[in-house]
Amino acid sequence: MRALLLSSDGPRFCLDHALDVREKEAIVEVSLAGVCATDLELVKGYMGFSGVLGHEWVGRVVSSPDPAWLGRRVVGDINAACGTCGTCRAQRHSHCPHRTVLGIAGRDGAFAEQLCLPVRNLHAVPDSVSDEMAVFVEPLAAACRILEQVHVRPGMDVVVLGLGRLGQLCARVLALTGAEVLGVSRSQGPLDLLPAGIRGALSANLSPEPLADLVVDCTGSSAGLATAQRWVRPGGTLVLKTTTHDIGEASPTGWVIDELTLVGSRCGPFAPALRLLERGLVDPTPLISARRGLGEGVAALEQAAEAGVMKVLLDPRG
Repeated sequence: MRALLLSSDGPRFCLDHALDVREKEAIVEVSLAGVCATDLELVKGYMGFSGVLGHEWVGRVVSSPDPAWLGRRVVGDINAACGTCGTCRAQRHSHCPHRTVLGIAGRDGAFAEQLCLPVRNLHAVPDSVSDEMAVFVEPLAAACRILEQVHVRPGMDVVVLGLGRLGQLCARVLALTGAEVLGVSRSQGPLDLLPAGIRGALSANLSPEPLADLVVDCTGSSAGLATAQRWVRPGGTLVLKTTTHDIGEASPTGWVIDELTLVGSRCGPFAPALRLLERGLVDPTPLISARRGLGEGVAALEQAAEAGVMKVLLDPRG
């Protein structure tokens, strides 16, 4: 099949990649896939991954050990857990020490004509949710994860720092709680994409700096953590959506003195994300910057890395 492969030499388009078919797993024909910041980090060497990239996708089941799934339009949890270890038995599947992760660790991903996942990872997509919306389910679920971890109340002051692909979705989900959400960006373009009801501001124009009950760092940079720390009130909560080995100028001493709660936040629940899309409570489609065929995969990665570009979609059928 055709696929976008990552190796030590970088990404390349391949015409004859063999699908890694795993026993008792479903085969899904990919309809659309999305490029995210993690894909761009993988290209730079993050996780040492080699294989087919891509973990944001929507498709249709063409083979399944459970015939009830045949022909259904689906999205899927990217963490394929063992299901038997102590972590899995404690219902923490996304932290299974034996898991493979679609397009990230030990498992080929969605930048291909087909992919494989365990049936238990699949979620049916409602008919009213288009492919262009469903391809956002994985990052939207990551935004919903914040609400599983933090009690966000109406009237709370919330800052989303960094309005890239994930930050935009986090701002939309948090605004549904009735919180006062402020999205902060270094440039005007992302602010123009915020829907009504969410305030936006350029970081350079924030003087004095805001003090919020909750700050969500979606900057993707080590500098973001230090900024987020300055902007959270004593006794407040800092949610980290950025993964970086360098904490920059952030001071753990300040975390103790100000009694901050730090929350690492990663993958989230698919079912609530699908309900938000089905009910029209979140519309991610304005974030689509471009749509390319799979053969343009390398160019799509380059475009997604450009400043101001939001979601680039890959169409394996195009």
